[in-house]
Amino acid sequence: MFGIGMPELLLILAVALIVIGPKKLPDLARSLGRAMGEFKKATAELKESIQIDSELKDVKQAFDEMNAPGPKQQASTQAVETHDARPEGDTPAPSTAAGGPGEADPQTTPKEAPKDA
Repeated sequence: MFGIGMPELLLILAVALIVIGPKKLPDLARSLGRAMGEFKKATAELKESIQIDSELKDVKQAFDEMNAPGPKQQASTQAVETHDARPEGDTPAPSTAAGGPGEADPQTTPKEAPKDA
């Protein structure tokens, strides 16, 4: 128990009886017992939570290993990532928004019909 033997325990109880008094000593002992019980309960819950977390970590690692792409899957994944999604001949329109003053973006400005008068 913390290295306290019987003579030390009797001495502590005697001092507590003198300092606290015989009327309040049972209440103090009861409160101390409840506090120790709550402490043990909280410690057990913490240990259980840590154990559950470690088990979930192991399960997650197993799923990650199962879902890890193999050599063939890695090659096909890289090919898909480098492939351009636009069809042939479909190039993006050049942006003139960064041009000089007076230049307008042809995508946002409506085109006017030329006037032949």
